[in-house]
Amino acid sequence: MREPEIRISDARHENTDIGEGFIWGAVGASLGTLILCALIVLWLYPQSSLDRTLMLPLPVYPEPRLQPSPPSDLQQFYAEEMQTLNSTGWVDKSHGVVHIPISEAMRIVANEGAAGWPTAAARPR
Repeated sequence: MREPEIRISDARHENTDIGEGFIWGAVGASLGTLILCALIVLWLYPQSSLDRTLMLPLPVYPEPRLQPSPPSDLQQFYAEEMQTLNSTGWVDKSHGVVHIPISEAMRIVANEGAAGWPTAAARPR
């Protein structure tokens, strides 16, 4: 038995749903609301439209100045520290305290041990 063929009409625009006037009214209301919000923001925050860009040249501030070049300062600090670690010199001449190169100090500690540091205890058998 064969089922009857059902015919569906072609899809078409429903003219009675929303008219052209309503669409243009909604667009106008949206734009009006947007403009009203912008005006309210300008009324609430009047200083927000000031130009706050920095004018060059910048003013020279009094001492103490901030660090003008951190990378070069860090390189200079590193070089000074390495010089201290790899040289000999007085720490406190009046008390006879000196510093020696770190490689020499490590060699001495490895060979002789550190004063006041416990020595390895004999292992039990």
